[in-house]
Amino acid sequence: MPPPVPPDGIDPAWLPPAAFRPLGSRRTLIRGRGGPLVETVYGEVAEACARFGGSVGWGGGAACDLVLDVAGEAGDDESFTLVRDADGPTTVTASGGRGLLHGLFHLLRLGEGAFRGRWEPEVHRPALPLRMLDHWDNVDVHPVMGQVERGYAGGSIFWVDGRARHEPQRVRAYARLLAACGINAVAVNNVNVHETEARLLTDRIGEVAALAAQFRAYGIRTHLSVTFAAPIVLGGLATADPLDAEVREWWGEATRRVYDVIPDFGGYVVKADSEGQPGPFAYGRSHADGANMLAAALAPHGGTVHWRAFVYDHRQDWRDRSTDRARAAYDHFAPLDGEFAANAVLQVKHGPMDFQVREPVSPVIGALPRTRLAVELQVTQEYTGQQRHVCWLGQMWSEVLRFRLDGETPVGQLADGLVGVSNVGDDPYWTGHPLAQANLYTFGRLAWDPGADPRRVLDEWIALTHPGAPDALVSGLHAVLDGSWRSYEKYTAPLGVGFMVQPGHHYGPSVDGYEYSPWGTYHFADRDGVGVDRTAATGTGYAAQYAKVWADVYESAASCPDELVLFFHHLPYGHLLRGGSTVIQHIYDTHFDGVAEVTAARDTWASLRDLVEPSRHARVAELYEEQLRSAREWRDQVNSYFFRKSGVPDAHGRRIH
Repeated sequence: MPPPVPPDGIDPAWLPPAAFRPLGSRRTLIRGRGGPLVETVYGEVAEACARFGGSVGWGGGAACDLVLDVAGEAGDDESFTLVRDADGPTTVTASGGRGLLHGLFHLLRLGEGAFRGRWEPEVHRPALPLRMLDHWDNVDVHPVMGQVERGYAGGSIFWVDGRARHEPQRVRAYARLLAACGINAVAVNNVNVHETEARLLTDRIGEVAALAAQFRAYGIRTHLSVTFAAPIVLGGLATADPLDAEVREWWGEATRRVYDVIPDFGGYVVKADSEGQPGPFAYGRSHADGANMLAAALAPHGGTVHWRAFVYDHRQDWRDRSTDRARAAYDHFAPLDGEFAANAVLQVKHGPMDFQVREPVSPVIGALPRTRLAVELQVTQEYTGQQRHVCWLGQMWSEVLRFRLDGETPVGQLADGLVGVSNVGDDPYWTGHPLAQANLYTFGRLAWDPGADPRRVLDEWIALTHPGAPDALVSGLHAVLDGSWRSYEKYTAPLGVGFMVQPGHHYGPSVDGYEYSPWGTYHFADRDGVGVDRTAATGTGYAAQYAKVWADVYESAASCPDELVLFFHHLPYGHLLRGGSTVIQHIYDTHFDGVAEVTAARDTWASLRDLVEPSRHARVAELYEEQLRSAREWRDQVNSYFFRKSGVPDAHGRRIH
């Protein structure tokens, strides 16, 4: 069947028709057994051939440039092998349709290079079996969080006005985008499950099945966020106690009915006992008790429960410096290692707080060796510019995935999967900011290979989004994207202290916005210094949650990396950082530098006007003006705040209000 064409006015993101020219202009043979995913591959190639003059057929014998060879629909095997003789065709061989589909998209990344020279056999397989995207989409428009919680690209592509959108073409085009970067699972509703969303599990499961049908065509399994209180909310039971026999029976029967209509259903995502969501604590049970109940219901069908580890006290007394939100996930879950079922995955945010522009890697990831873990990243830019600012996160994510919590094993090898909070909505550019598409693509590629060079991944995205682009455009896109994360860090919260954002919507600066709130997000700035003492010797003890190789580093301000020093230490403004500057001068310098870097990026983008499609260029140019305005506001508020606290003037005599 032919691939989907996005609805009129929807940007094709990194798969414009020209990206298929290397395939569509050649003779292709598809060999082996068929199946839905093989039919998808055939449709993709056939559409490309119709555009660019090539041919595609089934079977063998004829002279050809490309052979796509599949043995059958062998389970969930996603691997493929690429080989090319110097005087023969390029061949992609897979044991099943998923592998063949991945092989097809790999050929697109290689472009013309896939048909040149000699390729020794290369076996490609994903390093992580689970590569998932979580949508925080509400079915109804929430009075506070709107249609998509922390969504910055318009409304949901799945739901509108309390019902399913019934736009299969759009969903199928989206599935294609996800498959193109290696994502193989998606959750279609918010982890904060409200009354309407709860019913997706039962009487509205048909709406989920319609979405699953579109994702299935590209090898993506559909998951559903559920409320732990479903037996009460939906089943009329008096309890949701995970050890209650009637509750367990209810979940078993509800799950069976889900698989009756979605045979390849992936499983459940659960946020429990966190930020007001119900959970097992109400019954004196543990997180393992709650997760294992759902795992037992899913196990007969091959499903998985994703139990989120984002659990902390959000009613904290700001006067109490012994309570530390950063400690919470470790304190809750490390003692439960080995108690979770084999089909339960603990979903852990990459840092201990909440997707800040700079955090240490969560010690939870290294503390549960007998528990399956997935690392959660936030592709939607809640605290990194909300898709109004250019902030390519590939370098940050790569640093997390390469970090060695035990001094030896990278995080990317400790996890079973990578989960991203989606940045997609019904905006014509999918991600609101056209350049935010690079974050979604990069997430998928790092989930496939956590050790990949993120800058090389950025090269791929640029080449696929702008096939045949002149060198000036390629270098210009690199200039505005690579390094944008560090620029954002410079003009926002300094030295790992985090937050300093407007309460509620989290956009723009408010240095004391959460300082006296119950949320546990403090910087403790006073006239003498700033930062949180998280040492074992005199502070909250958080530093001691790490293996000794890092606990010792973080315990001392002399050895703690500058970029995290205020996360672990309360320091005087005159404290000399390892980089040679004082804390206060570093704050001043980086905030001025950050604004200068955004100004330079804006000017670089302006110089690309004649090389980029006009409406896309105009959209990005407009957003750059907002980014520059916001960066100046961050600079002036943060610098003025700390000048007034410290009384220390800028060494360079620049204007601070």
